[in-house]
Amino acid sequence: MPENVRKPLLSGVMRWFLFTMVLANTGIFMQQPLLPLYLQELGASVTQVGLVFTLSSIVPLLLQIVGGWVSDMLGRLRAIALGSVGGVLSYIVFVMAPSWQWIILAQTFGVAAGALVAPSFGAFIAEQSSERDRGKVYGVAEALFWIVAVIGPPLGGFVAARFGFRRMFLLGGCLYGVATIIRIWMAGSFRETSEAHPQQLTWDSLRGGLGAMVSMVLAGGLVTWIMITDGVRDVAFRLSGELMPLYLREVGGVSVENIGYLGAVFGIGMVMTALPAGWLSDKFGERIVIVGGFVLESVAFILLVSVRSLTGFGLVWLIFGVGVGLMRPAYQSLVSKAVPEKLRGTAFGLFQSSIGAVSLPAPWLGAQMWERFNPRTPFVLTAWLALATVVPVWAKFRLPRTEVEELPPAIGHEPR
Repeated sequence: MPENVRKPLLSGVMRWFLFTMVLANTGIFMQQPLLPLYLQELGASVTQVGLVFTLSSIVPLLLQIVGGWVSDMLGRLRAIALGSVGGVLSYIVFVMAPSWQWIILAQTFGVAAGALVAPSFGAFIAEQSSERDRGKVYGVAEALFWIVAVIGPPLGGFVAARFGFRRMFLLGGCLYGVATIIRIWMAGSFRETSEAHPQQLTWDSLRGGLGAMVSMVLAGGLVTWIMITDGVRDVAFRLSGELMPLYLREVGGVSVENIGYLGAVFGIGMVMTALPAGWLSDKFGERIVIVGGFVLESVAFILLVSVRSLTGFGLVWLIFGVGVGLMRPAYQSLVSKAVPEKLRGTAFGLFQSSIGAVSLPAPWLGAQMWERFNPRTPFVLTAWLALATVVPVWAKFRLPRTEVEELPPAIGHEPR
C-alpha cells in the first residue's frame, strides 16, 4: 500500500470481532442488571446475593492470569473462542437453575469465560491499531459496546417482566451462542500479526511472562500505579455494584422494566462519550481523560443516595455512563502502551486477576453494610473511595518513553 494512503481504521477481522462482541454482549447486558433480582426470586437474601458474587469470583482469579498467558501463546482469537464456550455453559445453568445456589455455578462459568476473553479483547484491539489511532479504535469498540448497553437492559427488562427471568436468559443465551459459533470460525480462519507464529504452552513461558510483569509492577512506575488505583476503584465499585438493582427496587421503588430502561440511559451516556474520549486521549493524553471520568463516576454515586424519583435516577445513570465512557477507552489505551506487545495478554490478565483478588470480599462486605447499617452506606463509601483515586491518577499516570521501549528482566531470570 502506498505510504500516502492510510489504512482503514478497522480491518476486516476487526469488523467481525466487533460484530461478535455486539451479539455476545447484548445477551450479557440483558441479564446483568437483573441478576440480583433473579437471585431473590430463587429465594436469596441480600447477604446471600453478595455471597454469590463473592464466591463466583474465586475461580477466575487464577484463570485470568492463565487466560492472558493462553492469549499470548495461542493467539487472541483462539483464547476468545475457548472462553466463549464457557459462556454458553453459564447460560444453560441460568435457564435450568432450581435454586439460588446453582447461580454460583452459572456465574463461575460466566466469569471464567470472561477471564479468558477479556485479556485477549484488549490485546487484540491494541494489535489491530496503530499507536497513533489506538485511542480512536478503543473509542469505536467502546461506543459499539455501549450501544449494546442501550439495547440490552430494556430488552431484558421487557422480556423478564412479561415472560419471566428464565426466558430472558434463554434469549440471551441464543445470542451468545451465535457469537460463539462465529468466534470458533474466526479462530480457525484468520491469522493476524500476533497469531502468525503461535507458541507452545509451557511452564517456562508462563513463568517468564509473569516474572517480567511482576518486575514491572514492583518497579514503582506507571504499571505499579495502574495496579494500585485500579485496585482501589474496583473495591469501591464492587462494594455496591451488584446491589444496585436491589437498591433501585427496594429503596427507590423502581420496577423491573424501568431498571432495564435506566440501564439504557447508562449506555446512552457511554455512547455519547466513548468516541470523543478516544480522540481526546490521543490528542491530550490519557491521564486528563481518566481523571475526568473518575470525578463524574464519584459525583453520580454521591447524587444516587439523595434522589427519589425515576427522573433523578435517570440523571444519575446518565452522569455515571458519561464518566465510564470517558475513562474506559483512555484506560485501555494507557495499559496497552505501558507494556510490551508480546506481554499484553498476560498484562491484561494479571491486572484483572490481582485486582479481582483485592476486591474479592467487596460484594459480601457491601451486603453486610446494607443489612447492618443502612442500604445507602455501601454507595456512599463507593463514591468517596473512587474520588480518592483521582490524586494518584493525576500525579502518577505519565507514560515515559523508556517504559514501553524496554522490557525489564524477569525476577529470577537473566536478560537475553
